[in-house]
This record gives sequence, C-alpha cells and structure tokens, in this order.
Amino acid sequence: MKEAEIRRLLAANLLCVFSIILTAVVPAFIWDGFTVLGTHLAWICICSVCVSALNVVLHLVLKPSLSPKRSSFAHKISRFLKCCLYFFMSCILFHAIVVLYGAPLIESVTETFLFAVLLSTFTTLQCLCMLGPNIQAWIRVFSKNGAMSIWESSLQITTVCSILGAWFGAFPIPLDWDRPWQVWPISCSLGATFGYVAGLIIAPLWIHWNRKQLTYKSR
Repeated sequence: MKEAEIRRLLAANLLCVFSIILTAVVPAFIWDGFTVLGTHLAWICICSVCVSALNVVLHLVLKPSLSPKRSSFAHKISRFLKCCLYFFMSCILFHAIVVLYGAPLIESVTETFLFAVLLSTFTTLQCLCMLGPNIQAWIRVFSKNGAMSIWESSLQITTVCSILGAWFGAFPIPLDWDRPWQVWPISCSLGATFGYVAGLIIAPLWIHWNRKQLTYKSR
C-alpha cells in the first residue's frame, strides 16, 4: 500500500473537515444573527450543499474510483440522473426511518427531512460519488472484507460513524435538561456531523496503522 495514496486520502478528508468548520463560521460574517443553534435549519442546508459540492469536486479531481472505463456522454447523463434519484430516495428512506424511531410525523416535517438530507449527504452521497448507482457494489463494500481500496475503507468508516453519531445524538432529546440544543433535530444533526468528522479523521489513521494487514484484491 502506497503512503502517497494514504496522504491523498488524509488531505481530502481534512479538506472536508475544514469545509464543515467553515460552514459554521463564515456565514456569521455575512448573515446577522446566524448561529449553528439559532438558525439550525439554515446551517443544515449550507453544510449539506458545501459538503456535497466538495465531495463531488474531490471525486472528479482525485478519481478514487477503481473503474477506469470511458463512457459516452449519454451514459454519463443517465448515471447522473440515477445518482440524483438515488440520493432523493435515500432522503425519503432516512426520513421514514427517523420517523419510525420517534421523530414527529407531522409537526416537524421540514426539520426531519432536512436532517435526512444531511445524513444522506454524509453517507449516500459518498457512495454515489465513489461507487455510482450500483447497489451490488454498495453491498460488497459494506460486507466483511469487501473494500477494494483505502477509499472504500474510508467510506465504510465515515458512513458508520455518521449513522452512529446521529443515533447517539438522539439520547439527550428526551431528558428534561431544557437546553436549546435539545430541540429536534439539533442534537441528532450535530451528532451526525461530529460522527462524520470523527470518521474522516479516524479513517486515514486507522488505515495507516493497519496498512500491513490490509490487502485489497480485485474482484
């Protein structure tokens, strides 16, 4: 395993971390009253857009995908439309799952859906950028020993950390602390964000420490 590839992964992940920090800091200079807690839904939208754009750009620049095939323009358009459809379906699916786990069904539809968009940005979007709209590839990557590159190992770690972060973020909501950040979906979205950031930092470090044990075989 080449150290240069791990350094590229680390640099890409740190850029994503830096972009999230900027979404919490920069808007405050141009938007009076902007705070992550006070204008939380606006921050979710800004964070989702910035992370999505950066992930797409990094994918186009670094090209971590293993498939070097050239495809026609029509195929690329079809692939793009499928990715958009998959992302929207992911938002609907996460929305439904969150409601089943106890989120308000009618009162906070906008809040729940935007949280689903944020969670899809941290999970599904990365899968679409790296694997495309290929469910079989998704199943392979998230199966045991299914990763074929350090990028796919990083994808595994960041996705799991994001979902776990969102899950742990729900724990304080029913407590009677009466804190502003307990309002739905602030703690869950912050938990997902912290989980995603933790995954971005942990992934290259874990891969570096275990590089001698990791063997990626083409399938």
